[in-house]
Amino acid sequence: MHEMSLCEGIRQVIEAQADQHAIQAVKRVRLEIGKFSGVEKPALEFAFEVVMRGSVAEGAVLEMIDLPGKAMCYDCMHEVEIDNRLDPCPDCGGGKLMPVSGDEMKIKDLEVV
Repeated sequence: MHEMSLCEGIRQVIEAQADQHAIQAVKRVRLEIGKFSGVEKPALEFAFEVVMRGSVAEGAVLEMIDLPGKAMCYDCMHEVEIDNRLDPCPDCGGGKLMPVSGDEMKIKDLEVV
């Protein structure tokens, strides 16, 4: 379950920000998660609750924001949204697509006290 290690990284970022900005508690963590990131959301929710125990984010609400998959079509030269990496271009039907986003996961913001 790589979601546990993802949450460990999230905890490190949160603790560093808490130290830097004298944050007493984190009430909400908002993550942006790309469609192609491979993150299993139920596993991430479970891991988040476990990993945040004993930290300033213990009991924080985890909010996950879905980001679409996007690709550049080299047939029509448009950036398009796709549901799967191997989908054809929804604009022209071409098959020469290069994914440009959708594999990321990042902390969007923290609600703190």
